[in-house]
Amino acid sequence: MLIGEVARRSGVAAKTLRYYEDIGLVDHPARTSSGYRRYDETVLDRLAFIRSAQALGLTLGEIRGIVSLRDDGQVPCGHVLDLVRARSTEIDRTIDELRVLQHELARLVERAERLDPADCDPRRVCHLIGGAP
Repeated sequence: MLIGEVARRSGVAAKTLRYYEDIGLVDHPARTSSGYRRYDETVLDRLAFIRSAQALGLTLGEIRGIVSLRDDGQVPCGHVLDLVRARSTEIDRTIDELRVLQHELARLVERAERLDPADCDPRRVCHLIGGAP
């Protein structure tokens, strides 16, 4: 398959595919006599894996690590489990931070509904944000 067909079938842009080659996520393909890249079908599975891993929030560096283990003949499941656990913990932390922010925003809304814009000090940008509680 030429790069355009791989791009069409995988949903990964040709430019992205070339980048993945450059950073080692996808092997450099054979070339035709005229210099065009010629991929085999296995690249589609690799690209599907990359997209799925990205959807889980894994970085390209993390994905490259997984791919490298597989390419070296190792089963990467333990490493993937560690990454997924870490990602899950990170998401839990982000959710906690967002809940705190949501509470703060609700507090500001409640406060804003009691404030009179006529009381706004013209020397300040806004008496709601950064104002006294």
